[in-house]
Amino acid sequence: MTWLAPARLFDGERLRESLALRFEEGRVADLAPLDARMNAHPLPGTVTPGYVDLQVNGGGGVLLNADPTVAGMEAIAAAHRRLGTVALLPTVITDAPEVLDRAAEAALAAKGKPGLLGLHIEGPHIAPARRGTHAARFIRPLDDRTLTLVRRLREGGVPVLLTLAPEATTPGQIAALAAMGTVVSLGHSDATAAQARAALAEGARAVTHLFNAMSPLTHREPGLVGAALNSTVPAGIIADGHHVAFEVLALALRARLAPDLLFLVSDAMPTVGGPDRFRLYDMDLHVQDGRLLNPEGNLAGAHTTMAEGVANLVAQAGVPPEAALRMAVTIPARLIGRPGLATLEGRPAADLLRLDAALRPLGPPGETLVDLGPPIQ
Repeated sequence: MTWLAPARLFDGERLRESLALRFEEGRVADLAPLDARMNAHPLPGTVTPGYVDLQVNGGGGVLLNADPTVAGMEAIAAAHRRLGTVALLPTVITDAPEVLDRAAEAALAAKGKPGLLGLHIEGPHIAPARRGTHAARFIRPLDDRTLTLVRRLREGGVPVLLTLAPEATTPGQIAALAAMGTVVSLGHSDATAAQARAALAEGARAVTHLFNAMSPLTHREPGLVGAALNSTVPAGIIADGHHVAFEVLALALRARLAPDLLFLVSDAMPTVGGPDRFRLYDMDLHVQDGRLLNPEGNLAGAHTTMAEGVANLVAQAGVPPEAALRMAVTIPARLIGRPGLATLEGRPAADLLRLDAALRPLGPPGETLVDLGPPIQ
């Protein structure tokens, strides 16, 4: 039995001090007020549950679309775990139907594997005008093939987040998906605010990478951005400073109707923890000055991590540390139906992250919890 006393703990709700963690057999067995009789070892920094990322296209040189297998998913998860993310949704973007089929089979086979939460299907049911780097030739309206595939995933107990454009659906389809327990997220859309509100009324529960690849907010037509900001559903956002200016990110936080309605995603590609270039469809993508670019020089996914996003939220957008950690842990964990990922009790040490004063990881999850000083007397 070992007691550790971090300078601060994030318990999924708030940052706390003067508490100690008791470890038994590599797991947190107890959380209690610090007492000298514990012989607890001091641990500088902040201890938090590792990050939860609901939008990960790749990592470690692996792109899920190119390797839609259990091995591909595990390689992506391993790359991101080293960088602070302990649970993620592998994300398959717009592609041939057979690619989505293979990704779904892999998600079913990977059910229950550490760090893999299910499947994020981003497209192909999106607006061509807001496709971003998604290939136009694979875009199609929501159809029975995808509805059947999602139903099979849900009946198999696999969580599904499905990003679609409201205008790519017909009335009742979003409601059908919601009835299956699918987290329908609005994105890659040129929808009017009225179309977006109708989709939310049918059961859409989130918005994908707010501001990016969607109809913007204007003074006469609020678009999807305006409808999202005025809604009570959580929206993902990329905090690398390239996809959304930090001033706009801070403005979005102030504009939401309640706390905990903006969460962090990486939208990471294979260059995270891997080589600085890869191939998507028939394009060569490369990293330049921290941005992932296509041959035309446009953003094509992201080259960033949740850990970088958290540090940026605090240092660049003025987000309080407690709120930044909720955006990276608590809100996404709740959205995907895994609130336990935002708790400390019962968690393996390998799922805990230690951060410095700027909320930057001091090392991979679990590995920095052995930096022990002499017991507190």
